[in-house]
Formats: sequence, structure tokens, C-alpha cells
Amino acid sequence: MITVEPGTVVVYTDVVCGWSTVALIRFLRARDEAGLADELRLDHRLFALEDVNRFPIPKRYLDAEIPVLGACEPDFGWKPWQRDPSTWPSTSLPADEAVHAAKLQSLRAAEELDMAIRLAFFRDSRTICLHHELCDIATGCPSVDVDVLAETLDAGTARGMMMRDYRLHASQVQGSPHFFLADGSDVHNPGISLRWIGEPGAGFPIVDHDDPRAVETLVQRGFLSKLILLGWGRTGSRRDAGPLVGLDLRRSNPNQRAPRDHL
Repeated sequence: MITVEPGTVVVYTDVVCGWSTVALIRFLRARDEAGLADELRLDHRLFALEDVNRFPIPKRYLDAEIPVLGACEPDFGWKPWQRDPSTWPSTSLPADEAVHAAKLQSLRAAEELDMAIRLAFFRDSRTICLHHELCDIATGCPSVDVDVLAETLDAGTARGMMMRDYRLHASQVQGSPHFFLADGSDVHNPGISLRWIGEPGAGFPIVDHDDPRAVETLVQRGFLSKLILLGWGRTGSRRDAGPLVGLDLRRSNPNQRAPRDHL
């Protein structure tokens, strides 16, 4: 069973997954617009795509996805890889580990570093499997103590905890992103249905349905779950919580198993 603390939303992702990046952009925006930045935090967990798929994320996959991802969230600054192909990250696990190392400092620190790494990869073409790159990226995150982060990465403190949670819960996760709420509900890739024409990496993805409001509903439900589980809010009034709203549980293709980032 995946435990979710009140006031958090657990999300299983991989930092090189474009679809989870879209969902996280929308989650953070909806949460901040609702004034809930101090009330609701993401609890980042790993869903290791390179382990599930048995190969690291190929450049040709993202080359096909970038135009489609850009249409979903055009202000993020998506770009095809701008550097020499030899600098493409051969693994995403060090970057994922950095997010979990930051989480040992705070959930806010992990949120900041996770999004900073995604920007570094998808927009700035930085080699996010390198220690010095990750530490340099972290300097732009106000809540991250970079010296502590570097020491944690050197010691490998976060890697074991990250991988244990992944091994324990991988079978419960549909793909990246998969959100779990404190009320016991969960949703994979909220609001988006997609399919591939041709084989992934050789063809191209098509988004059949995209409803950004599904993530807004996710934020609302995460906060309402906190109020209910902690006693109906600060005033103690049941009216503070209101009715639970439904989630849009549309999934791209629940029968497709690999590659899991395209589910």
C-alpha cells in the first residue's frame, strides 16, 4: 500500500518523462493560483523508466514527443536536444536521486530541484547524469542547500531509499506520472489520452484528449483530503471542506505496457 500523508500528493515520475513534466507544470500552476502553495506539497517518488523499459530514454523518442508536448504547454520552452548527441544523458537515475536527496532537506526543496532539472534537460540540453551539472542546477533553487546536496549525493544516502520504494511499489504504478492522494484515490496522467502512430521512436504520438482542468481537480481533491483527514480545516467547520469533487481518470491506454512513459 502506498502511504500518503495529509497535505501531500505522492507522484511517481521520472525526470526525463515529458508527460509527467506537463502534469507537474499544471499541478504547480493550479496549486499556486489557488493559493495552496503552503498547504499542499508534492511527495516525489521514482518510477524508473529505464528499468521498466530495460533501456535508457532514447533521444529519438523525445525528438518525436517534443512538438506534441510543446503544444500542451507551450510556455515551458521545450527544445530538441541542442548539443552534440554524444552528450545525451545515458541514464536518468542520478538526476532522480538528486531530487530524492533534496527531499531529505524538504518537500519544497525536492519540488524546486525536480522542476529545475526538467528545465535543464528539456529546454537547456544539459547532461543531467553528471554530478557537477546537478549541483550547478541546484544553485538556482532557493530551498536547496547545495553543499548538503553534494554531500548526500557523494554518500549515496538517498539512492537506497529511492530504489527500495520503487521496487516495493512499481507494480502498483500505472506509469509516469501517477498521482496518489491521501483519500485513497489515484490517477495516472490526469486529463490526457494519447496513442502512438507506429512504433514508439519510429512513429509519433497523438493526443486524443487534453483537459488541463483535470489537474486543477486533482489539486482541489488533495487539499480537501487534507481538511477532512485533519478535522475539516482550521475553523473546525465541515463547511471548510465542501463536497469532494470527482477526478478525470482518463488514461491514454491502460492495456499498453511499454514504454511506460507513454502510458
